Amino acid sequence: MKGDLTKGKVLPVMLAFALPMILGDLLQQCYNVADTLIVGQFLGADALAAVGSSYTVMTFITSILLGLCMGSGAVLSIRYGERNMEKLKEGMFASFVLIGMLAIILNVLSILGIDVILSFLNVPTEVQGMMKEYLLVIFGGILGVFLYNYFAAVLRALGNSVVPLLFLAISAIMNIVLDLYCVLSLHWGVAGAAFATILSQFVSGIGIAIFAWVKYPLLRLSKDHMHIRRSVVKEIGSFSLLTCVQQSVMNFGILMVQGLVNSFGAPVMAAFAAGVKIDSFAYMPVQDFGNAFSTFIAQNYGAGRSDRIKEGLRTAVITSGLFGAFVSLLVFIFARPLMLLFVRPEETAILAEGVQYLRIEGAFYYGIGFLFLLYGLYRAIGKPGMSVVLTVISLGMRVLLAYILSAVPQLGVTGIWWSVPIGWALADIVGFLYWEKEKSSCIKRCMAFGKNRVQ
Repeated sequence: MKGDLTKGKVLPVMLAFALPMILGDLLQQCYNVADTLIVGQFLGADALAAVGSSYTVMTFITSILLGLCMGSGAVLSIRYGERNMEKLKEGMFASFVLIGMLAIILNVLSILGIDVILSFLNVPTEVQGMMKEYLLVIFGGILGVFLYNYFAAVLRALGNSVVPLLFLAISAIMNIVLDLYCVLSLHWGVAGAAFATILSQFVSGIGIAIFAWVKYPLLRLSKDHMHIRRSVVKEIGSFSLLTCVQQSVMNFGILMVQGLVNSFGAPVMAAFAAGVKIDSFAYMPVQDFGNAFSTFIAQNYGAGRSDRIKEGLRTAVITSGLFGAFVSLLVFIFARPLMLLFVRPEETAILAEGVQYLRIEGAFYYGIGFLFLLYGLYRAIGKPGMSVVLTVISLGMRVLLAYILSAVPQLGVTGIWWSVPIGWALADIVGFLYWEKEKSSCIKRCMAFGKNRVQ
């Protein structure tokens, strides 16, 4: 069956599935990175700070929807591994309705709460106006974000990671072209950059939804599937809500750090904004490899292939570690040229702070690579609560240390940068120790799934 990850050599199968996801999310980063690059080069440091901080806010809101979609995708992957299409369709309908309703609520609340958001983030006075202008427009794209991430999760659950990539490629190119047109030709400022982003998001969301309906008859629902059973909601919820919490906690912690960074003033705020964009590109491949690994584990878990789960974990750890170390070396060496993509050469204070940030972060990307694998593993085997625990350890330690270390005069903002890899390391240790304790019971549950598989 097309998209079957339960057969074939483990590493080639995982890489073939992961590569389109990696390319797709790298393109997705182009949405805000295009905004940041164009705004930073043509509208100045204050506009860069406004758009960069807005990215953190939008990432937090998006993470809620992304977590729910990823969690429901894990359930659908297991059902696909079992070949239970009736339960798969019931799960699709229930998750679409529930997540869609939440997306509408988030859209309304984010617009109504814009002033509260700006206050929480300690946004400097000189940046507030532009940041509010940008966010009010960007929040209009929340439903487009939902549509894309939902149908991308459904298609990936079936083993198709190529189609989400294609729609992202189209919308990313569209976003860059519209950014240049709206900012440079129409002179719409930061609002123009935001408009380019949301229009591109709706194109990718609506486009992938139409594709899934036309090209995948097995996903078409009948009236028999259009009801919400309590058992289905409970199953979807057990995966989705905890995955949502994990994603939200992770990004809420980043929001708290963003507020602390903002308190150091606009130059540090701009340096962090540029550094985070480079971070996103640097470790996005290992994040997507972790998500692909999760689908691989979920399908094999549903199929009862415990042998492939063990081999897959071993292979993924080695692959992610080697790639993370390679990217760490590149970012460390090329920190200054990377910052110059976003910052003008004369902005020496911003450049110096950004380079320092990247050289601290850049030495430890393999740490977050292992953490993404652990998130994917526990989501796939029905223990998303453990992903939440690891996130709380990672982000809790990051936030705690950021506030403590930054208060030390000799460290200042550098203490914020060092808090990140320390948090990653502690979460990795706990995650691997927990797997050593639980792997035997996981294998037993996997074998039980295999006995119940629909042939």
